[in-house]
Amino acid sequence: MPINNLVKTPGQWLMGEGPQSDIVLSSRVRLARNLARHHFVGRVSDTEKREIADEVRDALSTTSSGKDLLYCDLEPMTSLERRFLVERHLISREQERGGGARGVAVNKDETVAIMVNEEDHLRMQGIMSGMQLHETFSAIDKLDDELSTVLDYAYDDKLGYLTACPTNVGTGMRVSVMLHLPGLVMTRHIEKAFRAVHDHRLTVRGLYGEGTEAQGELYQISNQITIGRSETEIIEDLRSMMDGVIEYERKSRERLMEVDAAKVEDRVWRAYATLQHARVISSEEAMSHLSSVRLGVCLGILPKIDMHTINQVFVYTQPAHLQRVEGRELEAEARDVARAGYIREKLKGEGKVN
Repeated sequence: MPINNLVKTPGQWLMGEGPQSDIVLSSRVRLARNLARHHFVGRVSDTEKREIADEVRDALSTTSSGKDLLYCDLEPMTSLERRFLVERHLISREQERGGGARGVAVNKDETVAIMVNEEDHLRMQGIMSGMQLHETFSAIDKLDDELSTVLDYAYDDKLGYLTACPTNVGTGMRVSVMLHLPGLVMTRHIEKAFRAVHDHRLTVRGLYGEGTEAQGELYQISNQITIGRSETEIIEDLRSMMDGVIEYERKSRERLMEVDAAKVEDRVWRAYATLQHARVISSEEAMSHLSSVRLGVCLGILPKIDMHTINQVFVYTQPAHLQRVEGRELEAEARDVARAGYIREKLKGEGKVN
């Protein structure tokens, strides 16, 4: 799968479509599966790791859904190419840093991706724009069912699917949503919201998952418990809690506009002006200003800017994406210059008012 194809076409989850897409960037469902009669990835030899990769790749070619996937071998890739896939949410940081035979199979619109030899032999991922947890699960569940007819999964009648990490035993399912929560941050209610989330045995992570910090007021919230619960129960529990967080964010935005609309508008327009005219800008500063601009679009302050444009810029201004767009490796200072130029070009002609 040529990386250049991914550079030219953003994934479906960046489109800014689907229910609640003003707050929910994406819905994601991951299924962890391992092959019977093979060691877990952490204990395999290089030879066995290659055998697993080949077995999965062969199985994909025999299923109707798998035939539509393009397989990308990570082993011969450069570190920059692998980092690009991390930024695109197609592989994890752990798989990026791993060694030996490993890969990812991706469909055309990136709604389905299968990591091979990450922490588990297979990590099947479905990801869609907006709040579409059931739809996302349906897509990945179909592929899982097809693969189960040709692959012998490690499964226990009492425990469920066996996984490298005990917290994934059972359904092997992780469900998450990526939320944009500037209202809760600005009203200083974000910690209160997260305490409620933790009380419901959910976890909050940054933009790129476990071990990462939030950027641009973007947060991932996912389930922690899989064993002893059905897939439907896990999805419904997360969905119910997210409905509350989304409503809390909406009320926070409304309250900000009621109490001090001028301050909110000033933040939005200052951020937009900076992005339109900056010649040098770091990734952190760009994410902060993009968050404000995205809020301005949602509140109607900047009605002429397309949500898809802002979502795309969030990802495409990350270091690896930026260097792929430029077609060359760049030092940090050169990236800051290129980032500013890319943003100016993307925002050209958008958001203007009479």
